[in-house]
Amino acid sequence: MRPRLVIAIDGPAASGKGTVAKKLAEHLGVPYLDTGLLYRAVARDVEARGGELEDATAAVSAAQSIDAQSLCDPGLRGPLAGDKASIIAKIPAVRAALLDYQRNFAKSSAEGAVLDGRDIGTVVCPEADIKIFVTASDEARAQRRYLEHQGRGENVAYEVVLEDLRRRDARDRDRSVAPLEAAGDALHLDTTTLDADAAFAAVLALIAAQITR
Repeated sequence: MRPRLVIAIDGPAASGKGTVAKKLAEHLGVPYLDTGLLYRAVARDVEARGGELEDATAAVSAAQSIDAQSLCDPGLRGPLAGDKASIIAKIPAVRAALLDYQRNFAKSSAEGAVLDGRDIGTVVCPEADIKIFVTASDEARAQRRYLEHQGRGENVAYEVVLEDLRRRDARDRDRSVAPLEAAGDALHLDTTTLDADAAFAAVLALIAAQITR
């Protein structure tokens, strides 16, 4: 019988952490939460109510009333939604408001759970059984995001994508609460030269090695 596992997967935008996390949850048959969608949903709801993203009061109100069913909104998946989320994520009270939601999700299944984000292994689930920090070079991540734009018919220059991504990285790393960083006991995976299948295989190998220690 497989032991119950809570797996925390963190990393910057376009590192491949979301793809790996989703495939891993499907492979293990456990619930999966893309925690970034929570912040994207808060940003969406703030703007839908006519508020400003930097307005802490409006953002906390939206976080406290978040509708889990609305996380399926396809509008939350684009790069623009991610950039808005990183603005919302700088507000400490928003992070506090969403913390219980994420921790309760991690405890919700007897089989375990997979959560991905930027502070899962350090703040949300510091007791996670396995922590993985996924990275890739700035250029590789920008190329992935650039191809996403192209696939949607959006004419955005690669240089602009790279600049936007680095600006978002800085915002995530430099925020005062729960900055983007690897947990001290996290396993590291660099996906710069890996496609989705190779990255998934590498994660499975890391987990197997960790479990059999």
